[in-house]
Amino acid sequence: MRDFDLSPYARSTIGFDHLFGLLERAADESSGYPPYNIERSDETHYRITLAVAGFQEKNLNVETREGLLIVSGNSENPGDQTFLYRGIAGRQFERRFQLAEHVEVRGAKLENGLLHIDLERVIPEEKKPRRIAINGAELTSIEGSKAA
Repeated sequence: MRDFDLSPYARSTIGFDHLFGLLERAADESSGYPPYNIERSDETHYRITLAVAGFQEKNLNVETREGLLIVSGNSENPGDQTFLYRGIAGRQFERRFQLAEHVEVRGAKLENGLLHIDLERVIPEEKKPRRIAINGAELTSIEGSKAA
């Protein structure tokens, strides 16, 4: 069951139907495994942290494809181990994150059962806000440097 209703927004917007579809699919795919956090350290830097206890680096895969960050894990067969109780899941998973335009993966590291994926929003120079001078003077970016 969905916790939110997008119909009021869908009625008053044009061209955002793909965005509403993404939000609805994300709400429907919430299996909860593995648990994760999404942090924002400043305006352009983000970190996704997934709890992947029991996984080794060789069992994890992080890739980007067509605006998606896809994290998957394949657990090894425990062999001849017999568990009386198994509370650490260790099952296969695939977690997908839709990346906004200009968001790039900068790195990933596995540390103490947590997989950290660092992301950065890199806005191309031509997409940054520019101040237009009146009466034909040079263009400058909002930060103050001269633009080409």
